[in-house]
Amino acid sequence: MTHNSKVSRRSFLKSVAAGAGAVSTPAVLTACGGDDDDDNGPVFSFGHGVASGDPLSDRVIIWTRITSDRNVEAITVDWSVATDASMANVVASGQVDTDATVDYTVKVDAEGLSADTTYYYQFSAAGVSSVIGETKTLPTGDVSNVKLAVCSCSNFAFGNFNVYKEISKAGADVVVHLGDYIYEYRSGVYPDADNIAENRQPDPQEEIITLDQYRARYNQYRRDADLQAAHQNTPFICVWDDHELANDAYKDGAQNHSDDEGSFADRRAAAFQAYHEWLPIRTGSDRAVIDRSFDFGDLLSLHMMDTRQVARTKSLSYSDFNFSGSAQEVAAEKARLTQALKDTNSTLLGAEQEQRVFNRLSGSTATWQVLGQQVLMGRMMIPAEIQEGLTALQEELEKETPDTGLATQLQNQIRTSLTELFLLKGSDPSNARLTDLLPYNLDAWDGYSAARETILNQAKMADANLVVLAGDTHNAWANELYTSDANGVIERADGPVGVEFATSSVTSPGFDSYISFGSEQEQGLFELAVTTLVDDLKYMNAVNRGYTLVEFTKEKATCEWRFVSTIQSTDYQASVAKKMEVLPGAGNRTLEDVALPAS
Repeated sequence: MTHNSKVSRRSFLKSVAAGAGAVSTPAVLTACGGDDDDDNGPVFSFGHGVASGDPLSDRVIIWTRITSDRNVEAITVDWSVATDASMANVVASGQVDTDATVDYTVKVDAEGLSADTTYYYQFSAAGVSSVIGETKTLPTGDVSNVKLAVCSCSNFAFGNFNVYKEISKAGADVVVHLGDYIYEYRSGVYPDADNIAENRQPDPQEEIITLDQYRARYNQYRRDADLQAAHQNTPFICVWDDHELANDAYKDGAQNHSDDEGSFADRRAAAFQAYHEWLPIRTGSDRAVIDRSFDFGDLLSLHMMDTRQVARTKSLSYSDFNFSGSAQEVAAEKARLTQALKDTNSTLLGAEQEQRVFNRLSGSTATWQVLGQQVLMGRMMIPAEIQEGLTALQEELEKETPDTGLATQLQNQIRTSLTELFLLKGSDPSNARLTDLLPYNLDAWDGYSAARETILNQAKMADANLVVLAGDTHNAWANELYTSDANGVIERADGPVGVEFATSSVTSPGFDSYISFGSEQEQGLFELAVTTLVDDLKYMNAVNRGYTLVEFTKEKATCEWRFVSTIQSTDYQASVAKKMEVLPGAGNRTLEDVALPAS
């Protein structure tokens, strides 16, 4: 871009250079009229650190932002990429202008790089430099090993970003962020006023709707030192979920958008613009289209999908069905739900994106086909009495003044049912209480079962070794993925089509937000009961915050669920709670436990 008025290089007189290897105090640039000690001039810094993303074999996006406490029109920023951490061997460099039209963010597609190479990058203006970031291009040809750190759902107000700190040290090749990078709520909503963590008040405090408000919320998140460390040390590949715009968003609206908040289209455009400004994502001609693929040589192809914003039709809701009438009326309602789930007009991807995904799956010859997307794909069919209890409990707790007595009663009812059903599963598996099932989450692929069958059958036709990555729920899961026939009968004879590794959240609460667990034993019993009752579910964690580290080789794909002990303090312990693996090849795509080292 070209601008008539810029802050000149010599206007920046005070400089603090920052080195590689750690997030440090922001480099500060001070402009004044001629006296180095005059503090009345504009002050600038690289206060949001640096980031890289969307690596390809010959290029990578690098990002920073100029922070100012004064109004300026435009700033010229130098950038450089080197093969060494001291930035001596520079292999690419240039200049870019930034101004208020892009919120003073700087995003460069650094080209002409070598494959499978670690690079270091830095920004500067007037002799003042940002911290040095580390990134890596994708490999080509024969590749033996790739590690992905997978995360989602980072609500600033719920607690510290300890998970991002752990990710910064994980040694992953890429961080895959599956969305809910920010949350849109006003202060006191989610979390409520009593549960806002110390020094984590949302900024701005109102619900974000306008471009300036979305920018301000990203501004707050990106000042966090642990998030900066994760971005500084590893390239990110990101997709959005719903909260980058509004809760339960779909193509025409959102649960958390009302008519008195203005045009939904305008709000969405603002949210998309801020996302592309603040994230190290490669921006095309249409900001709304972010599905894309990344090839790690012959080992894996990572296909990032948008199941949320652009094409998703409005999800079904249990509030639209009445399961409280006579047995005949309830049966009719469940039949109506079953029919609605088969509606081929209900979609998460839309026809155009779906076709692109199919083409990528069938066109790739890599050992592993990995879908990076937001919501659970696993078939989470749970006993109806549990689903109905969970729905009633959630509805009660979401009221402005919940009836705590009723909520406690519902929690106890759910626990009792889980215990009884767990015992029935061993003694009488055909009992009607176990065979009367409902989908766990209509907002996920369970609510779009026809669309799920389409994509799983496509993977089956391609004989793909499918690994699905998911976030969104704030809980950790592992599922085996099967196709079903036209009558909904699971086709188990040939084994799973693929597996799903679902990460917990960075800070957002999971089941623990509405079911209290008095001890680790209570948590363990709850998780055991659920995994026993849901046929294809092989692992869950209902409480802990964390991420997954997924490692791919030609021989297997391995997932570690890594958790932190707390987000309420920066004094925490990190642990690996579970490890599972899957082998490639038809008939081999089942999940197996891997023993963890003795602690």
